[in-house]
Amino acid sequence: GLRVLKKIENIVREEMNRVGGQEILLPIIQPAELWKTTGRWDDYGPEMMKLRDRSGREFALGPTHEEIITDLLKPEVRTYKQLPILLYQIYTKYRDELRPRGGLLRAREFIMKDLYSFHDSWESLDEIYEKLYQAYERICKRLGIRAIGVEAASGAIGGSISHEFMILSSNGESKILKCEKCGYAANEEKAEYKWDYDISSEELKVLEKVSTPNVRTVQEVADFLGKDIKQIVKSMVYKGREGYVIAVIRGDFEINLPKLRSHLSDQTLRLATIEEVKELTGAPAGFVSPVGLKNTKVVGDQSVKGLRNFVVGGNEVDTHFINANFDRDIKIDIWQDIKVVGEGDKCPKCGAPLKLIRGIEIGHIFKLGTKYSEKLNALVVDKNGKSKPIIMGCYGFGVSRAIPAIVEQKHDENGMIWPISVAPYEIIIVPLGDGKRQNKVAKDIYELLTAAGFEVLLDDRRLSAGIKLKDMDLIGIPIKIIIGKKVNNDKIELIIRENGQKEEVSISEGYNEVISKISNIVSDAKKALNR
Repeated sequence: GLRVLKKIENIVREEMNRVGGQEILLPIIQPAELWKTTGRWDDYGPEMMKLRDRSGREFALGPTHEEIITDLLKPEVRTYKQLPILLYQIYTKYRDELRPRGGLLRAREFIMKDLYSFHDSWESLDEIYEKLYQAYERICKRLGIRAIGVEAASGAIGGSISHEFMILSSNGESKILKCEKCGYAANEEKAEYKWDYDISSEELKVLEKVSTPNVRTVQEVADFLGKDIKQIVKSMVYKGREGYVIAVIRGDFEINLPKLRSHLSDQTLRLATIEEVKELTGAPAGFVSPVGLKNTKVVGDQSVKGLRNFVVGGNEVDTHFINANFDRDIKIDIWQDIKVVGEGDKCPKCGAPLKLIRGIEIGHIFKLGTKYSEKLNALVVDKNGKSKPIIMGCYGFGVSRAIPAIVEQKHDENGMIWPISVAPYEIIIVPLGDGKRQNKVAKDIYELLTAAGFEVLLDDRRLSAGIKLKDMDLIGIPIKIIIGKKVNNDKIELIIRENGQKEEVSISEGYNEVISKISNIVSDAKKALNR
């Protein structure tokens, strides 16, 4: 595993150096003061591991390093002539994940590459962002994996634009909405949809409060009142930095909390508790609405924008309002797309149906802008002699997460199939049986291949042929050399792990043919990954 990890690190390092990155090392333990200055000490959430020293000072185990790198660079950069600067590290990070799972896929301790870029103009940021996007595409190709870049929510990191790089996998924990027609792709937290709504021409009816006993779900309400579920408007109560927020959406849709947070620029926004809902509305969840409530921000999803005479909660247990209408009964402060987008929803770009696929996040890049430089007072003098905040970008790549992600794509029923670029060894030699001839040939070929610069593993364990062959497939080394009974007829067998292709090679006149064929196989495999 360590050999694989180091190879992944080297590929990532080479690509970061290629775009002009300089490797550094940043501290794991970070002072709380910096995080409090940017407002992220509370905003980042429970994933941040916090601690105190013997003097009571607060610190965090770094889940990310925007504050530290900005503070360190601040006294070093004075003028635009020093920019752009690209600094990166490959190091350990810590996050208190609620449900660690999948081995290295989601762990509390992990190795990550994070690069930070510093600019004097937005044009410079755009240029470097595109270069890093392309570098990530090259990294994934060199790792031998299929990945796509998708639009993503910026979350607690912040910034205006971000993209995730997803390794496509049916077992992936991330949902991706993709348009096969125009190529639009976004993760579920960010995905938008096109809604062609018509404003109802129905006359406004009188608002009425009706009894709805023993109904709890949206469908039950619709059935009880004899209404189409599309006429039921669901209200959800949230609490954030500035107080309560009510979000309304069509009853058969779900609210996307990350999108709601983004629209309100409040990463602390959370679902209100049962007690908080009752405090605000006087009713339990399931019977609430914005009707009659004052001094509460209301966000409406576009799915309900054209509705008239719809049903909402009655702000009293076992009651609902019928014939509710916007403007007259409910004032919407912000109309936005806050829906969880699903398969079949219309692409926001071209209107074609979206397809739901799954993936594993392997990288995430952000246009941070001046979020951190403004708050930490990291300034630079521009071409006009004026002082202004440095413009930033950040670019993360999950180095340790890449190991299980590769295996997720590259395996079969017998075990792993490592791409040659990251395989722990390029070649495995397996002598079968205890014959002196088998062992001598195996050792000779091992020494010749090693001397030629190949990475070779010799399985010289005194175990049965069945166990050795099974372990060989399980480990997944790309090229297998089998030395069995046919060696007595001067023949050995070459097998390609990925496709099972076999070839017998004669050693009657020495090992030159073996070395030549191995060289060609390795060379072709590496060229394919770098093409």
